[in-house]
Amino acid sequence: MALLRIALAQTNPVVGDLTANADSLVRWTRDAADRGAHLALFTEMFLTGYPVEDLVLRTSFVDASISALEQVAARLADEGLGELPVVVGYVDRAGLAPRVGQPKGAPLDAAALLHRGRIVTRTAKHHLPNYGVFDEYRYFVRGDRLPIFRLHGVDVAIAVCEDLWQEGGPVAVVGEAGAGLLVVPNASPYEREKDDVRLELVARRAREAGCALVYANQVGGQDELVFDGDSLVVDGSGALVARAGQFREELLVVDLDLPVSDAEPGLFPFDAGDGTTITVERVVLSAEPVAPYEPVTPEVEPRLDDTGEVYHALVLAVRDYVAKNGFGSVILGLSGGIDSALTAAIASDAIGPERVHVVMMPSRYSSEHSLGDAEELVRRQGVNARIVPISDIVDGFEKEIALSGLAAENLQARVRGMILMGLSNEHGHLVLTTGNKSELATGYSTLYGDSAGGFAPIKDVPKTMVWALARWRNEHTDPSFLMSAERPIPDNSITKEPSAELRPDQRDTDSLPPYEVLDRLLDDYVEKDMGSAELIAAGHDPALVARIIRLVDLAEYKRRQYPPGPKITPKNFGRDRRLPITNRWRETPS
Repeated sequence: MALLRIALAQTNPVVGDLTANADSLVRWTRDAADRGAHLALFTEMFLTGYPVEDLVLRTSFVDASISALEQVAARLADEGLGELPVVVGYVDRAGLAPRVGQPKGAPLDAAALLHRGRIVTRTAKHHLPNYGVFDEYRYFVRGDRLPIFRLHGVDVAIAVCEDLWQEGGPVAVVGEAGAGLLVVPNASPYEREKDDVRLELVARRAREAGCALVYANQVGGQDELVFDGDSLVVDGSGALVARAGQFREELLVVDLDLPVSDAEPGLFPFDAGDGTTITVERVVLSAEPVAPYEPVTPEVEPRLDDTGEVYHALVLAVRDYVAKNGFGSVILGLSGGIDSALTAAIASDAIGPERVHVVMMPSRYSSEHSLGDAEELVRRQGVNARIVPISDIVDGFEKEIALSGLAAENLQARVRGMILMGLSNEHGHLVLTTGNKSELATGYSTLYGDSAGGFAPIKDVPKTMVWALARWRNEHTDPSFLMSAERPIPDNSITKEPSAELRPDQRDTDSLPPYEVLDRLLDDYVEKDMGSAELIAAGHDPALVARIIRLVDLAEYKRRQYPPGPKITPKNFGRDRRLPITNRWRETPS
């Protein structure tokens, strides 16, 4: 047996910023070297960021990725870090002849081993996910090579992300070929309670491979996706050895006692157990184990509770969307209701209240307590605020064009949207929309009104979860993460009956069932794809099923025009759920 110290770089790359990502790789590698690591592991497609979507179909982008890999390998050696082997993800190409149905240029979701200024070996993801938010058949071709490199006497294999989630392939081959350690670069997006599934999966694959497994996961926000980190190390029995924190960058260092190998180097084909053949490439970096040393105590960071995970995911998503897109500040409409109150709290925790601007826009139908609740939130959070009454503006419109009923209600929302977009243009703020998933599902939003904006922090958050998040935030005032030590959301915003306040005495329940009932139905219809008969069989009221399905189906065109927002459920509106707008299919009980 031999000890190896592994450093997992749980990092936050920026898509397309290859120079900055390479700089980051050098910094983290230096940190790993300073902490005595024998191997540094980075995340999937770290040099390019992930996901890069159609950028991989550009020859120039793939060329830049390959060039960046070569340059950073040389740079590590030039800066005295060449003796520390580094495994890092990037985009490569397979060199296949063009053919119909194959992605342009045959790109590879690749990983490379860098050592002493050169690229020792390369591999690529074998299993390509093509479900949920993933479209990797569109972007990549399959890899068919599994490197196993000997490091201080220990054989180390490399697989990439999805290769853990599918049966057969690299993990099965590692089990046949034998290795002392399997390292896996990942970019596994967050969704609720996925950390429990992920740990069980990693443990099972370690047992199948018959060796310890090191799982380094990306962290950070990228458009609609949030990556939570939660990097893992398990031993060959699947027992947890070390675990990184959630929603933060971190270098997790762990010492593992691993078997020494004397297998011969060379190329060896193996049946992958999925109808393909994978070639194992054995190479030797160093055969002698390191001298005995005192191992570090492994760290197992505590987990956030389920609601805390969601809140931290939303904060990270907003922080990174603002920073990575170059915004200095955000602006949102503050009504005194729960949705805008929660959005303001998330924004303040993400970028600081001094960079958050809120606008209170009372109309003739706004209640006294709404403005009062909004002003109390401003006091508690310390955000920048202004009041712009809209009654006279709405009156000006109505003098020129006669509107009534729903059209008149929507005019108020559109005036508010116009004010926010105007202030955004004037001052460069990013407009945050404040609609929740329940509203978005049923079409309870106004195009070019409350749906106007650049980012939608609670777009994937059902209304019942909005209340849960608000209560959670008020109960957690730890200044090490959160900006305000005071309960940031007024209790009245949480407890009062929700209303759009676009007509006298309006309540959401005038046209919708209680949100507890609605959200259960929406979960079954949207998340679980149940049809009408299945919904009724599951216990939902038949009349309500028919009404809500109609609302959801008719609102598809609105959702297509809604800003992006972070995914936190198994099926969000956007990357996950894609339905035709022009569509005459209607669910009817069979």
